[in-house]
Amino acid sequence: MGSGRTVAVFGAYGHTGRFVVAELRKRGFVPVLSGRDAGKLEAMAEPGLEARPASVDDPASLDRALAGAAAVINSAGPFAATAGPVVEAALRAGIPYVDVAAEIEANADTFAHFGDRARDAGAVIVPAMAFYGGLGDLLVTAAMGDWTAADEAHIAYGLNSWHPTAGTRAAGVVSRQRRDGRRVRYANGRLEYRDDEPPTLEWPFPEPMGPRAVVGEFTMADVVTVPSHLPIPEVRNYMTAEAARDISSPDTPSPAGQGPSAQTFLVDVVVRSGRGERRAVATGQDIYAITAPLAVEAVDRILTGRTRTTGVASAGEIFDAADFLRALSPHISVDLR
Repeated sequence: MGSGRTVAVFGAYGHTGRFVVAELRKRGFVPVLSGRDAGKLEAMAEPGLEARPASVDDPASLDRALAGAAAVINSAGPFAATAGPVVEAALRAGIPYVDVAAEIEANADTFAHFGDRARDAGAVIVPAMAFYGGLGDLLVTAAMGDWTAADEAHIAYGLNSWHPTAGTRAAGVVSRQRRDGRRVRYANGRLEYRDDEPPTLEWPFPEPMGPRAVVGEFTMADVVTVPSHLPIPEVRNYMTAEAARDISSPDTPSPAGQGPSAQTFLVDVVVRSGRGERRAVATGQDIYAITAPLAVEAVDRILTGRTRTTGVASAGEIFDAADFLRALSPHISVDLR
């Protein structure tokens, strides 16, 4: 448990940030609220919670925000703008950094720009410690078991709906700009940018969801986290058609209220090597709410020394994937087949 240790949360007043703050408090940590909007920070600073406004354009303010903290969780997107400055502040402070970025290019930048520095400093930086990127990576790693390599990994997201937050929409705009409007997939051991339409097909989700129409090559952060440590040349994502329609429509409302929504998910992972196939399935509620226990469990394991490496590392590389997933049992159900 947190035992009163202080953890800075950058972007604390965002939809996901609020879940992170609540989870930290539940686990016995003391969150420090940070972000650029001082008014929003003060509004949520209940007794016992300290607000420290900071901006990514002001390194000194970030240093003040992280002063005395044992770790920092960055939940403020777009991460193309926030990840680099907050990682730099964490390195200056000598504390671990965890973020919940789902942006493919931002996560790739974190690995590319900070890998050597973090490893040389013995620092710990874990990007994409969220529903997209972190959970998929943990499931693929656990499904691999004693396999050291595989031919392909398929991660199918069975969402019954998807009401995107303002942060999700802003991150999507930045990603599309960085890709010049193209879509991306991971094939032949690298990211490929394409101008054609993604395929549509039916995915055989297990019960209770069952077979559903999906958009193929609906690429998420798993294409950065999984290949960062597992030799799998083909990593493919799929998204249920109804959720894909929700996220693409400008009329889909943001999540209502502060508590977990009624949204449900089933993540179906299939890993293949030769004629062999292994599977992992996770079910739960609210992709934004589940991100909080993922990020906070990561911080707890880092601060208690339950890690396997240093530097920039994805969830599946730095943690015992199967044990981490078991620790999430109050929040998700996992079936490793």
